[in-house]
Amino acid sequence: MRIAWLVALVACGPGGRSHGPDGGGADAANVNQCKVGEDTNGVAVCTDKAPPGSFEPDVQWSWTGASEPYSIVTPLVANLTDDNGDGAIDLCDVPDVLVVAGLSSGSPSSTGHIYLLNGQTGAQELMFATPVDATVTPAIGDIDHDGVPDVVTVDAMGHVYAFRHDGSVLFGPGGMWGGDHYSGAIALADLDHDGNVEILGGNTVFDSTGQVKWTANAQQASWNATTAADLDGDGTLEVVLGSAAYHHDGTPYWNTNLPGGYPQVANLDSDPQPEVLLTNVNGIAVIEHDGTIKFQDRRPTGVAVGFTAWLRPATIHDFDGDGAPEFAMSSASYYTVYRPDASIRWSANVSDQSGIAAGTAFDFLGDGTAEAMYADEHQLFVFGDTGQPIFMMPRTSGTLTEYPVVADIDNDGSAEIVVVSNTYPGTTSSPTVQVIRDKQDRWIQARRIWNEHTYHVTNVREDGTIPQFEQPSWSRLNTFRTNAQISGNGVCQPVIL
Repeated sequence: MRIAWLVALVACGPGGRSHGPDGGGADAANVNQCKVGEDTNGVAVCTDKAPPGSFEPDVQWSWTGASEPYSIVTPLVANLTDDNGDGAIDLCDVPDVLVVAGLSSGSPSSTGHIYLLNGQTGAQELMFATPVDATVTPAIGDIDHDGVPDVVTVDAMGHVYAFRHDGSVLFGPGGMWGGDHYSGAIALADLDHDGNVEILGGNTVFDSTGQVKWTANAQQASWNATTAADLDGDGTLEVVLGSAAYHHDGTPYWNTNLPGGYPQVANLDSDPQPEVLLTNVNGIAVIEHDGTIKFQDRRPTGVAVGFTAWLRPATIHDFDGDGAPEFAMSSASYYTVYRPDASIRWSANVSDQSGIAAGTAFDFLGDGTAEAMYADEHQLFVFGDTGQPIFMMPRTSGTLTEYPVVADIDNDGSAEIVVVSNTYPGTTSSPTVQVIRDKQDRWIQARRIWNEHTYHVTNVREDGTIPQFEQPSWSRLNTFRTNAQISGNGVCQPVIL
């Protein structure tokens, strides 16, 4: 049975919808709409539906950095500026799009800068002065407990840095990423539930001041996006590298000795425990919560092992609204939605021979079926429920670690898509950032945050707070790298068709 989850009280932004428990009215007046409420375990069903004919994508704005026009990492979304001038940064402000841009389109150790763009207009609000590694996806979260999100990433040498919302350095250079950080991703989690956030980078765990706590013995993948999840049900989080998992204190939990790769955590079968979906150079593997390999090395599209054909992040979502999860990923020539046993539900042609990009999904119309999104070397695709492209927009990329994200980036009550671009030999570069909306802003509202590469809704609250006690994502929405709809007074789950 699908269970909905109320994460936070939802604010009404400029021009947006007011969401009280019944969608508005007297109850909404009793809620501080600018603040996130306490996490609860209530049940809510998504009731919002877009009017007929509401899928009319249009470019809302684009941005090209004058001196650093290439972005090769995933864009992020959070409230980092006080837009309404009330002296507070909260959910009544317009969210900001955070993008890392530089002069290189993928070279190791290339540097760039962090830019903040106004989610409503695309206007550049700030450039962080400190150079950062342009190939690493940062993470956003409040790590110093001042009520405002911070930004964590590394420099070209792999030293961890944290920045306040205004671009000033919170700490850095800190400890060093233990392995190769090229095209990696930062993640944030309170592993031991002590109220302090840990920073994850590959096989290295840092404390909230940037000091190394421990480095795993297991080798990280060549490109990686480590995540955290309570696999053993003991109440603390494991660090999940994919082929191996470690307890919060660095002691080994299990090691499969499979090649390293990208981990995704969800419940992919009928038992209540989670599984780890591992995508590595040999194909698709599913690992039980205790480290037992359920299957490995599956390559259903027929694409052979080679370079990064199968070493690509995956997206987990109930694409068809039947109450069971599917997962989606690229295999160079195809973008494919798979059933949990890795059999193909549908597959579409794409052109992505060079990279390690991921995708996402969102039910823009509220009709119970989700649209899949993927950006290959030439196009942003939005796919219908049988894999047919229902929207294509030119973009250019060597497809490193970036992927499109969905969030309500302008606080208008309707979701938008954010995609970045870069260039490579023989191409003409597209705008660094492009934002797509419905022409009349009729799409269902998404959360107003996307804080890290391994985003899974329960890992962060809408105000950028990292939960001290993170709820298991697989027992709530059971998604990974997709955003949640908002309805009533929190996150909701669509009705089973």
